[in-house]
Amino acid sequence: MATTTEWKQQIQAGSWDAALSELYTSDQVPAQRARYLRTLEGFEQNFGADRDVRLYSAPGRTEIGGNHTDHNNGVVMAAAVDLDIIAVVAKNDRNTVRFISEGFGKIDEIDLSVLTPQPEEAEHSASLIRGVAAGFARRGGMLGGFDAFSTSNVLRGSGLSSSAAFEVCLGAIFRGEYNADRQDLFSQVEIAKIGQYAENLFFGKPSGLMDQTACAVGSAMSIDFRDPEAPVVEKVAFDLAGEGYALCISDTKGSHADLTDDYAAIRREMEAVAECFGKKVLREVEEAEVVAAIPAIRAKVGDRAVLRALHFYSECHRAVALRQALEEKDFPGFLRRIIAGGHSSFEYNQNAYSIHNPAEQGVPLALAISQRVLEGRGAWRLQGGGFAGTIQAFVPLDLLESYRTAIDGIFGAGSCHVLTVRNHGAIEVTRDL
Repeated sequence: MATTTEWKQQIQAGSWDAALSELYTSDQVPAQRARYLRTLEGFEQNFGADRDVRLYSAPGRTEIGGNHTDHNNGVVMAAAVDLDIIAVVAKNDRNTVRFISEGFGKIDEIDLSVLTPQPEEAEHSASLIRGVAAGFARRGGMLGGFDAFSTSNVLRGSGLSSSAAFEVCLGAIFRGEYNADRQDLFSQVEIAKIGQYAENLFFGKPSGLMDQTACAVGSAMSIDFRDPEAPVVEKVAFDLAGEGYALCISDTKGSHADLTDDYAAIRREMEAVAECFGKKVLREVEEAEVVAAIPAIRAKVGDRAVLRALHFYSECHRAVALRQALEEKDFPGFLRRIIAGGHSSFEYNQNAYSIHNPAEQGVPLALAISQRVLEGRGAWRLQGGGFAGTIQAFVPLDLLESYRTAIDGIFGAGSCHVLTVRNHGAIEVTRDL
């Protein structure tokens, strides 16, 4: 721990360059140095100078395979990326969290003596702060007040999980500030589960656990949610540059407003199919049983639910196959499965655009442009919740500028983001990282 003045002096002197290079990439160090200084100055302007502070970071994530399977205890492949939220944090003696996010123009002030959902906070960041605090309290964790100022370059509404990054960053803060950074009690996966609890019960979004797990753990990974209380997380070596490819996330600038029910309907319909067999989630039902009973199921819950169930099973198989392809260094097989997963999401899971707003189809348009540029060379697919937001593409390095030009020409300059996989999840940032 040091004061804001001391941290700024160290960063300006280059003492943090190695840590910043580890979290991001070496060519990002100057920009990140400036960003960390700006965040420290933002804290000082709002909460006072020369206070003892710590710095925390949590990455966004990209979903590689397993679209909309986690909430039915499926299998996914995901990776943390080098876009993140960083927060400068100092304890206070008010039993209140005061949190300011750069660019939002307001302070969230949460009284930690109240740890139940507040209806007026639903779908706002205040609900996540209260929910994460409640999650720690439920697990016997210690709580206390703190002041925090954060900056984030995780694109909101982009399918990179800005909300999950925020949740697990809060988890890292409560663990670091008031629970002696106890990894044995509050592991990265436990932090993820607390984030999901906050999002489900306090924010009001029925998300699965993939987003929080990927953001909390870091690196590329396979996650099996057969037992959601103890998901099996296996890190996977993922050297895109070594294969001659770049990971591109393209923001189609679509709005995620009013899409909560579109997201919830996927989970609801998958679970309705499971209920036909007296089960809660599809992972508890054998795929062959569902296929054999399609005539009865479609009569009871409708065709779209059947299609989404078929998507669930094929995506779980693909998530496993994606990991195996990387382990076996079969990159062409990896790319083929990425494209197949994109088709399944579009055609069976039907989350490429909202049927309530068919005029807005930025995701399908970006996929069409990707196919025109990359067919036969790369791979492309929608990712995350879908309906709006981003797509993912694996782009040969010699086509990178052509691809970026094509995407930016339609969705605006800076829409195509070239990312790298980050090997650290939600952590306290120190210069000895």
